Amino acid sequence: MIRNKYILIAFRLVVGGMFIWAGISKIIDPLGFAQNIANYRVFPEGISFFLALVLPWIEVICGVFLILGIFLSASALLLSGFLVVFLVLIAATLIRGIDIDCGCFGSLSGKVDYKLILTDSILLFFCLNIYFSPKMVQIKSK
Repeated sequence: MIRNKYILIAFRLVVGGMFIWAGISKIIDPLGFAQNIANYRVFPEGISFFLALVLPWIEVICGVFLILGIFLSASALLLSGFLVVFLVLIAATLIRGIDIDCGCFGSLSGKVDYKLILTDSILLFFCLNIYFSPKMVQIKSK
């Protein structure tokens, strides 16, 4: 794991910023995001709408916490869990040959492809480094 304090702070800023941006873009269009979730053909319709209302807020809150340096372990762990689920969904979608937009950034989302697996894997690496080194990346106030 990475132990350099400045690299870990950069990880926090990158992951936090990405999840804030992703969450806000979904909050703006919850029906569009619900349709993106439904396109994966994994969740029942009612659950898709529930997830579309709840997940973006969790993403934004955890992103803000990472940037502010509070609740780092909980935020990094929760976002790591999200990323693992996203990776499984993306892989399953590719294996099943379903051609859809990922829904990651609302109307700015790209297609589900192997680049998305790489991107989410890098973000997962960042999150896990934050999770396993929380004391090193907290902002200390005096």
